[in-house]
Amino acid sequence: MKSILLIFTLFLSCNSQKIAEIKKQQPLKEISVVDKNGLLEVKGNKIVNKNGKEVSFAGNSMFWSNDYYRGNGFYNKQVVKHLKENWKAEIIRVPMTADPEIHDSYIFDKETNQSKLETLVDACIDLGLYVIIDWHSHNAHDTEKEAITFFTEMAKKYGKYPNVIYEIYNEPLKVSWDDVVKPYSEKVVAAIRKIDPDNIIVVGTPHWSQDVDKASLNPIVGYKNIAYTLHFYAASHKEWLINKAQKALDNGLALIVTEWGSVEADGGGEVDATSTQIWMDFMKKNKLTHCNWSINNKDEGASALKPNTNMDGNWTDKDLTVSGKLAKGYIQNW
Repeated sequence: MKSILLIFTLFLSCNSQKIAEIKKQQPLKEISVVDKNGLLEVKGNKIVNKNGKEVSFAGNSMFWSNDYYRGNGFYNKQVVKHLKENWKAEIIRVPMTADPEIHDSYIFDKETNQSKLETLVDACIDLGLYVIIDWHSHNAHDTEKEAITFFTEMAKKYGKYPNVIYEIYNEPLKVSWDDVVKPYSEKVVAAIRKIDPDNIIVVGTPHWSQDVDKASLNPIVGYKNIAYTLHFYAASHKEWLINKAQKALDNGLALIVTEWGSVEADGGGEVDATSTQIWMDFMKKNKLTHCNWSINNKDEGASALKPNTNMDGNWTDKDLTVSGKLAKGYIQNW
């Protein structure tokens, strides 16, 4: 009897060791930010996850997608992987160039720009990140037909994924919300909702996506999960813009800061760390999701990377500009 028990004990021990070895060889599947939070929703002036919990995410905006600006060299999976693993980014914004005044934008070269965008959207979905599909234009209302075509295609291809957020108008200029931006937005929203009833749609606001207070006085109705775009550059935009944002929140709008910088509004100048901290405190208090402009090595203050930095990720802090280091710190610790 003792011999039988001894043999049985040895059998269990050997099998336990084998199981342990198998577990070592097969690491547990990573639980991504999208696995954890699922499909996002707008509830009042907040963004909530699949469990109804208020959430906000920090990440990066890429640069324009067209060839002329060269920022699209960073449109590859290695860069997204690096931002996820090294910067702890949870959301990536893909600003597909769509402005009719730019000669190689989507309006004139659909294939190149859409292909670049889809490369990053696919990468974000595969890596478990949220991704903003951005119609990056200052004059989107002049290309309403093209925008509807594009977002119809995007909704058909990506609407089933909880990762996706649609941004339908990057930065309207000094145009009317009531007469220009809202009518355009309602038509594009309607086109998306025919296919995708759920994923969040972010609507741009006049004056470079600053007049969120004006939009809050006459918001889009009849559709769920609508948020509004707020952009700021800390060296240019001070308390007056925070007050506009607070008014919009008080009036019930959900805001997403799809683009922010620590420098001047034109992308140049020095980093204003003090003003950036004030903005970060405001976004943290109000749980605003945000993306820093931008992943590029163009020689300007807003670029996260120094000139000639490689386009494949694996950067060290020596590769980062002053604004890049500042942004990385905020994103890592969000």
